[in-house]
Amino acid sequence: MTLPTDSVPTTETLPFTSDELRAALGQFATGVTIVTACDAQGRLVGLTANSFNSVSLAPPLVLWSLARQSSSMAGFLNARHYAINVLAADQRPLAERFARRGIDRFEGAPWRPGLTGAPVIDGAVAVFECSHRSQYDEGDHVIFVGQVAHCRRRVGATPLVFHGGRFFTDLPI
Repeated sequence: MTLPTDSVPTTETLPFTSDELRAALGQFATGVTIVTACDAQGRLVGLTANSFNSVSLAPPLVLWSLARQSSSMAGFLNARHYAINVLAADQRPLAERFARRGIDRFEGAPWRPGLTGAPVIDGAVAVFECSHRSQYDEGDHVIFVGQVAHCRRRVGATPLVFHGGRFFTDLPI
């Protein structure tokens, strides 16, 4: 069934605030990632993100997005590779650490260089090492599409989940 175009509501007839949009988006449960890179000067950059998604299996593509005003933007734009580290339930303190501003996020964090040189977080449920494929400026964010150069997973690990502004570490079976 197709609705006539004159009966389709528009945003002018259904207003909402940014806070309402944020609250509604918070109802979508997501995994929690730390996206990491080594910028062109060799400095480590990383942040907590839940904007991760698969795009394609052939070629292997994934995406994530970053607020344009993020202090980490320049580091990610200038990095050749980055790693998307999907966190395990016991890594909530790392998620909180990499979400803080004004600190050395890597201090005390268990990481090692991955096969692409991007920092890989030890103990992650899954890791996707990527090269930049494309970027899209949309709204107040930049969408990064990465071509997966290498991936691995930790069998049997419980993921860290984010929903409604809260972390969940125990999932009902």
